[in-house]
Amino acid sequence: MRIQIVDPPAYTPPYDRSLCAALAGAGADVELVTSPFAWGSVPAADSYAVRESFYRRSSRREPGSRGRRPLRAAEHAADMVRLRREDPRGIDVTHFQWLAVPRVDSRLLPRGRPLVQTPHGLLRAEGWRGSSRRGYSRLLGRMDALVALSEYGAAVMRDRAGVDPGRISVIPHGPLDYLTRLDSEIPLPPELAAVEGPVALFFGLLRPYKGVDLLLEAWREVENAELWVVGRPFGVDMAALRAAAARCESTVRFIGRFVEDAEVPALFRRADLVVLPHRDAEQSGVLYTALAFARATLMSDVGGFPEVAALGAGRTFPAGDAGALAAALGELLANPAERERIAAAASAAADGVYSWETIAAKHIALYERLAGG
Repeated sequence: MRIQIVDPPAYTPPYDRSLCAALAGAGADVELVTSPFAWGSVPAADSYAVRESFYRRSSRREPGSRGRRPLRAAEHAADMVRLRREDPRGIDVTHFQWLAVPRVDSRLLPRGRPLVQTPHGLLRAEGWRGSSRRGYSRLLGRMDALVALSEYGAAVMRDRAGVDPGRISVIPHGPLDYLTRLDSEIPLPPELAAVEGPVALFFGLLRPYKGVDLLLEAWREVENAELWVVGRPFGVDMAALRAAAARCESTVRFIGRFVEDAEVPALFRRADLVVLPHRDAEQSGVLYTALAFARATLMSDVGGFPEVAALGAGRTFPAGDAGALAAALGELLANPAERERIAAAASAAADGVYSWETIAAKHIALYERLAGG
């Protein structure tokens, strides 16, 4: 079976490439169609092909450089048309991960083979407003099947987009366990390696919906621990976040940049607790990185997070409630035995219901049903 996995903007290389490797390991002939990733290295292709046919000109320019975004927008439609015109013979299924311009993409989809989409990010509440909602609904309606990363995501597609439940398959995100098997790792810098007390880690792109400000408000109640906020700022006021951190009694350290894969293992292995204080989400690659490293995780009760917590593989608190977050932080940071219990459940979940072998088998069963039909 020949499968195309398509992520034009390369928004989620760790997920895309882990899925491709799992499908290839299950016997599929897999091609990842994407664009060059602007921010650093990506997982090496493991028994699958990679074709970087999107945004070939704009990708040569530095992120944030003048003219990059308009050029990228101009390339998008042309690149989608090129994909649409490719000979479909020999391609059993094309599976989209991200489509950046739904109102345009819904009119430029390939023909002659079944189409599947996993609508990452589109299922957050902020994605279902006004014209964006109409564009997303039209795009989802033109797919032969849809993959939701959680039962929550499936409900959003049913209830907000009116998708027929028979077209939705719930297939979860898998642990980003390739990070545990890197050929080389970068150790913690000396100032972090010297920290002796408990460490809570916030990791990933800093965006308003991820609730870093809420975490800093809650951290004012925490004693005898450190908070590491690690990730590139995107649409947040770093001056305000640093001012909030200065009001905390316990130390807050910021690493405000993109972190390469080789730096990730040391951060997660040192973290006593991974915190996801999101105000809105469906799922998070950071959560599945924490599962891969068997870390205890504290997360808000949004999106699909409670489905992971229901397995004992994390703890939730009411989204937006800084007091509840502060109480949960204090309890877990002071209780190594409870963190170890959650970590053991996280490891079991990563090896079981969230294993890539299980996920690949579910995808291939879906693809075979579509191709057979």
